[in-house]
Amino acid sequence: MMTVNKFIYRCTDCGNEIDSMEAVYLCPSCSAANVPGAPPRGVLKVIYDYEMIRESVDGFDGLKDEEFISLLPLSGTASLPPLRTGNTPLYRHNILDGKQLPFNLYLKDDSQNPTWSFKDRASAIVSARAREKGLETIIAASTGNAGSSLAGICASQRQKAIIVVPESAPLAKLTQIVMYGATLVPVKGTYDEAFDLSVKATEECGWYNRNTAYNPLTIEGKKTAAFELFGQLGQRVPDRIFIPAGDGVILSGVYKGFEDLMRVGITNKMPVIVAVQSEKSDNLVRNIRQEEFTVISSTTIADSISVDIPRNFRMARRFIREYDGETLAVSDEDILHASSVLAAGTGLFAEPAAAAAYAGFLSYYRDGRLEAGTSDVVMLTGSGLKDPRAVSSRINMPAPVYPTIDNLLKMVQ
Repeated sequence: MMTVNKFIYRCTDCGNEIDSMEAVYLCPSCSAANVPGAPPRGVLKVIYDYEMIRESVDGFDGLKDEEFISLLPLSGTASLPPLRTGNTPLYRHNILDGKQLPFNLYLKDDSQNPTWSFKDRASAIVSARAREKGLETIIAASTGNAGSSLAGICASQRQKAIIVVPESAPLAKLTQIVMYGATLVPVKGTYDEAFDLSVKATEECGWYNRNTAYNPLTIEGKKTAAFELFGQLGQRVPDRIFIPAGDGVILSGVYKGFEDLMRVGITNKMPVIVAVQSEKSDNLVRNIRQEEFTVISSTTIADSISVDIPRNFRMARRFIREYDGETLAVSDEDILHASSVLAAGTGLFAEPAAAAAYAGFLSYYRDGRLEAGTSDVVMLTGSGLKDPRAVSSRINMPAPVYPTIDNLLKMVQ
């Protein structure tokens, strides 16, 4: 009996469609023209039979009852990891600077995923697809989060993970990778060089590749955050979402999730999505409206969004232009300040990349750009414990004292 694929791949550049049951990465035609130092052409988008889904599923609750499997590139839920991925909390906070906010602020805390980051959403789908196809080894390049995510998810699925990282990756994330039993390959070079090495290994060894943008299923995993937001907000689309951007895959994933809901008739609204980067790694937002792509070497403290060549630049740019998205670059000082304000004010300790999104929100708030009565979401994509070294300049650790009540009272005055 012939198995029929439930989706096709469509090239975001030329529109070429590929119907394949095998592992597919980039469009063969467009990727042939790729050159070093530029974002790749030929990134693929997963397309479903939206009309059939519209007719067969009774609204959003019907999709949710099926765990969104109709809009995921899997044959069923049995191949998904046993670890709870997604379904992360959405907190409402209405006080800032001691004042009542005139709008609704929501914080989506994806540090509650199994390996403490948003990347688990993508790793879960890639791992499940590999399991369905009998692929036992998965490789990825990472600055840390994607690698620790894949390592943890693969450990739960009894799959082999190989993680290639730049030597500058934070120790906490490397510790996770090693503890999960993955093969860690630190390279003397940048994330982009680690990425290229992992692709070469895929070509020569046949290992399944999880790299963001390169594997189109990573976007399918990350779009699940859009489904959750829609449900958690009472089947409403928020007015604005602040998202940290590196390669542009989380950004594209959230866009894709809401776009899928639009295509099956669940909603007719797209939120305004704000892509936030560090001024010291702004190669995505700086180039969105330029004719020629230029690269500035990244030096930001926010390692998870420190990217010279955004691999999903072309898809992210298309989404931002089509749906009137917004972009913003904030300073590393703004990111550290946002991290402190967020932690002290809400009890949520976010890594610098996640705090960048909150810094973007704070910038809009200070400039009076958030209208009263709107619903505004900040995506907090990773735990601050991923890289405590990054916030060391903000920490004044007290010296120990003798255990007397007088000494205690001196410290709390």
